[in-house]
Amino acid sequence: MIEEERYCIELLTQLRAIRAALGKVETEVLKDHADHCIADAISSGSEDEQREKFSELIELFGRYSP
Repeated sequence: MIEEERYCIELLTQLRAIRAALGKVETEVLKDHADHCIADAISSGSEDEQREKFSELIELFGRYSP
């Protein structure tokens, strides 16, 4: 679009759509992680594994904090 010298607003609109789509993918991956990895750690009964998964989540959320 840039090479085609498209109008700036069109480019910004497309960029916003890409961000929204990536956000939805990110949410689905996080849900899948919770449904499988975290649930497995909880059901394993291993406190070490549970702490590890909890720490991963804390670190992940820390990356997205302002």
